[in-house]
Amino acid sequence: MSLFVKDELSFYLQDYFVEDWLNNSMVLAEVNSAEDYWTFLTSLELEKKYPGCKLIPTQQNNWGEECQLIDPSGVLWHFAKFN
Repeated sequence: MSLFVKDELSFYLQDYFVEDWLNNSMVLAEVNSAEDYWTFLTSLELEKKYPGCKLIPTQQNNWGEECQLIDPSGVLWHFAKFN
């Protein structure tokens, strides 16, 4: 199990696979700036380090902005700043 920390955001990842848990799973993290978080995520070069990882750039929406990460297990992470 690993703890990841970025500013006031932290989460644990565990090396434990249960396919039923992953189907349609997503995590939403509210951040102060989706664009700043995008810069942080791209600096990690996750797509080079972890096969199956995909980054989706910051998008402006009517409710705010978000960038996204699909992790190697298929979980969709939203990093969102609400208006």
